Amino acid sequence: MNLPERRDIRFPFPELLEWMESPMFGFRPFGQIVRVEDYIADGRYVLRAELPGIDPDKDVEVTVDGGMLHIRAEKTRKSAEPHRSEFAYGSLSRTVTLPATARTDDVKAVYKGGVLEVSVGLAEEKKAEGRRITVEH
Repeated sequence: MNLPERRDIRFPFPELLEWMESPMFGFRPFGQIVRVEDYIADGRYVLRAELPGIDPDKDVEVTVDGGMLHIRAEKTRKSAEPHRSEFAYGSLSRTVTLPATARTDDVKAVYKGGVLEVSVGLAEEKKAEGRRITVEH
């Protein structure tokens, strides 16, 4: 599924969305939370998401839109009803803000051992060079 990149429309406070989705506050308008960790390595932004027990071919969707990375998954319950279950079933989702230098045309996703790893290439950040401004009078 290819979505056009929309950098022109951005959530005014992207960190607020992530904060509201955090496990501490538990605001989940759409499904269960996906626990993640992220870091930057070798010129790439890497996000690892815990998604055990799913079929990545059928049950996972990763999209990039407007500087945001969206992960959606569906975990279905087996037909046998256990006495007690603390497993999460149903819709799982997470949205994170990508770094400003993220190259959304360079995104890779790999699922292995119950962990989805999404990496996004980063463009080199240009340092702003100082210059003297002429004062008009």
